[in-house]
Amino acid sequence: MIHTDRLVLRRWREADVEPFFAICSDPRVMATIGPLQTRDEIVAAVARQNGFQDQHGFCFWAIERREDAAMVGFCGIKPGAEGTPIEGEVEIGWRLGFADWGKGYAREAATASLEWAWDRRDISAVAAITTVGNSRSWGLMERLGMVRASGEDFDHPGVPDDSPLKPHIVYRIARPA
Repeated sequence: MIHTDRLVLRRWREADVEPFFAICSDPRVMATIGPLQTRDEIVAAVARQNGFQDQHGFCFWAIERREDAAMVGFCGIKPGAEGTPIEGEVEIGWRLGFADWGKGYAREAATASLEWAWDRRDISAVAAITTVGNSRSWGLMERLGMVRASGEDFDHPGVPDDSPLKPHIVYRIARPA
């Protein structure tokens, strides 16, 4: 689907469930995202992403490392989350396994996803959301050229009210001129 120097962003496969379950059941990865996920939740997430791919032609794609074909996480674009300030927009997002943090994979994949969006979709901007405390994620948003949308902070409707991860922030990047 999308090829970079080190990565392939592609449709999800059944074989991706186990490595993605390992990523989403790692407390280090999920510390600023949400609770550890069950295998059933991962199966549903993979089906949801493939549904976005079928319906819209894009999703948060599985990331495969080219050198060894290992599935290392996801990155891509999808419809903005319902009940959030970015509903109706295109959202970019990423999640990588802890062993692959700090290698530049997220930035490489996100840059390729943005380029794909600008080349193939008639959209004026791409948005992203994250928890307030996820400085690694919003730091990447800023390195990508995204700008925090002042005044659009919100409590995520999919996060329990008593969770410290309920407060979210919004970033956007406009289509390049």
